[in-house]
Amino acid sequence: MKKITNPTIRCILLMATAAVLLFYFSSCARKISFQTSSVVPAAEGKVKLTKDDNNNYKIKITISNLAEPERLQPAKKTYVVWMQTADNGTKNIGQINSSTGFLSDKLKAAFETVTAFKPVKIFITAEDDASIQYPGMQVVLSTNNF
Repeated sequence: MKKITNPTIRCILLMATAAVLLFYFSSCARKISFQTSSVVPAAEGKVKLTKDDNNNYKIKITISNLAEPERLQPAKKTYVVWMQTADNGTKNIGQINSSTGFLSDKLKAAFETVTAFKPVKIFITAEDDASIQYPGMQVVLSTNNF
């Protein structure tokens, strides 16, 4: 194999390789925005969905401007994250708990989990009990189907 000594060609090849790698790794993850909320209109968030080598799905949620659940009307105790699956119904995948520091003074929240089920929609409800099996009626944020 011939050694490349021209610095311009070497730089171009290095940049092309970096671009291909960046495209490859960024294409493995899907980023889905939440729709504008009528319950908490200032809230904005994104869901990052990646599939790993074991065919599990990693779900990472970031939200900003999310009001404390106690400030909602009617007031609630916590936010629960739900996943609508392709074949297995709706699953409670966890809570965004403000008392453990997930919600900061700047009203930012983060959530991360791994599941074997293929998600088709993610939504967040305000609830009084984080361990409920079915979502309540107060949907705070929701994605479109993806």
